Amino acid sequence: MPESTYKIIELVGTSEKSWEDAAKNAIESASGSLKEMRIAEVNKMDMKIEEGKIKNFRTRLNVSFKYEK
Repeated sequence: MPESTYKIIELVGTSEKSWEDAAKNAIESASGSLKEMRIAEVNKMDMKIEEGKIKNFRTRLNVSFKYEK
């Protein structure tokens, strides 16, 4: 197996529907400029509340992608 190098970055996705959609939005947005993404690890989930109602879900992810030579 050839040797590889990976970079890990943090992404935060948002959604009005769910934490899962927030994570999906982050990955789909980043895939436009990051190639060879491999692993996403959920670090934190929180939500914004206004007037006693959930306004937004936020999911914070660590994402690794492969460096190309």
